[in-house]
Amino acid sequence: MSSDETPPYWLLISVLFSSQPLTPSLAMTLHQTAYELHERGDAVKAVAGDMLSGKVRNLRKEVALGGIAGPAFEAEIETERGSGVVRFVLTRQGLEMMRQAPPAPPRPKYLN
Repeated sequence: MSSDETPPYWLLISVLFSSQPLTPSLAMTLHQTAYELHERGDAVKAVAGDMLSGKVRNLRKEVALGGIAGPAFEAEIETERGSGVVRFVLTRQGLEMMRQAPPAPPRPKYLN
């Protein structure tokens, strides 16, 4: 999926709680990290980006809230606005979209 074809973050994650305002960039970073955790079955992964550091934890639970359901995650983050906690769900719709996306093209080994 190219950046032009990337779906909006609200289709990919559903935020249950956030002590920090979420920007689209922060939401997508949390989504990508949680998706990697989910696919690998890992428990915790560090997250970093522009003005962001912290960790995302796979809660290993399925959560349902109305018509939204999926695996639950918690992130402890440090941003330019201070520290915070975000609890969110990877939506089933978002998981399916990620799985159907073509794999990223291989990166060249050498750049001259």
